[in-house]
Parts: sequence; structure tokens; C-alpha cells
Amino acid sequence: MTPSVRRASPADAAALARLRFDFRAELGEPTEPSAAFLLRCESWMAKRLDPSGPWRAWVVESPAATGSLWLQLIEKLPNPVDELERHAYITSVYVAPPARGAGAGQMLLNAALDFCRQAAVDSVILWPSERSRTLYARNGFTPPADILQAVLHPGRSYASAGSVVS
Repeated sequence: MTPSVRRASPADAAALARLRFDFRAELGEPTEPSAAFLLRCESWMAKRLDPSGPWRAWVVESPAATGSLWLQLIEKLPNPVDELERHAYITSVYVAPPARGAGAGQMLLNAALDFCRQAAVDSVILWPSERSRTLYARNGFTPPADILQAVLHPGRSYASAGSVVS
């Protein structure tokens, strides 16, 4: 079966949560039990996959969910000059190891960038891994010259963050 990419729906939340767990577990030993994380993550994802919200996700299937990409639209303040008023943040781009090297990451990125063009997004930001840098460079991503960041909680985990202000 040839891999295909489709927009994710709330019904995909369980498969997407599993992909997220697998992705992050490749980067370091999980500190939250798998079952607890999957329950929390699936609930979070199902709520955010409502088509009217700012989050979007895509799934690559071959034949099961073997990869995903998440995107959040970020509104800019209204602007009186000729400048688009949206940014997009791409995160959690992951392809399961058996499906890597067959173009699934490119397919996911194409779907997200096509969506961004249609949605009149000004610029797209992401934090690449070492492995993914060449994929993004081939697609026009470059280091920014006009953005600054302040890391407020380096190395802090969700569990140690305490109360979250919303």
C-alpha cells in the first residue's frame, strides 16, 4: 500500500497520542507512565482536533498511522500595512522507524505547507531535530534573523511545572 496523508480528526486522537509517546520516548526515558500519558494526551488531542480551533494535524498511513505532524495557527494583531496576519507553528513531526526514508516526512510537510499557503500564513516556525534539519532546509526553512527567545524553564518537566496559568 502506498503511503497517504490525510487531515486528522478527533477519532485519530488515540493513534496520535501513541505516536507522540513513541516520538518523545525515542528522545529520552519517559518519566510519566505510558498509560497515564496516553490517557492525558488523547484527551488533549481530541479536544484540539475540533476543526474550528487553531490546531491541525495530519496523519500518514501505510497501512496504519505511521507518522504525524501538528500545526497551530497563531494570530497576529491587526496590521494597517500590507502584511499577512497569521503565523504557523509546526511541532511533533514524527514518522515511526519502519516507515522512515520513504518520503512520509516530506508528505506530511507538504500537506502542512499547502494548508499554510491556502490559509494566508505569513511565516512558519518550528524547532528541528538534528536529523530533520535537511528536510526543512530543502523546503525553504532558514534560521531566523529577526526573532529572539527566552527559555523560561529549561529542563523542567510537566509534572514539576506546578500550577499553569491560563
